Amino acid sequence: MKYQELQDEVKAALKAHDKPRVSILRQVHGEVKNIEVNERREITDADVDAMLKRVIKQTKETLEGSIKAGNNQERTDLLAAQVEILESYLPKQVSGDELIALIEKTLTETGAASKKEMGKVMGALTKATGGNFDKAAAAAELGKRLA
Repeated sequence: MKYQELQDEVKAALKAHDKPRVSILRQVHGEVKNIEVNERREITDADVDAMLKRVIKQTKETLEGSIKAGNNQERTDLLAAQVEILESYLPKQVSGDELIALIEKTLTETGAASKKEMGKVMGALTKATGGNFDKAAAAAELGKRLA
């Protein structure tokens, strides 16, 4: 997601009076702004995506804690909705057959033949997809293919 898109989404959510969306997007926007202020640099699309992933992880952890603690259903539903909202802004993750095809291509390109070279293949996959792939599934598939 681009930084300008994030700002536009916050404005649109405010106009639509969509409280869950406003709340979570403002949180992401604030955290991204902190990077800009604290590190004194321009925000990149990668910064926004990284922040989205971080806030998703934090919100999921809060949701799990809320469920375990038996908090009211309204709070739990709000957190679940916020996770869905944030996930909709992330780039589509490569998985399934598309991931297997990409793994085969990467194995051919890198010439990896043993598990010792798994890091090199994972690095090439990360570079090819921008980190938007199911890492656990990729590791499992590589484990099968590399002896």
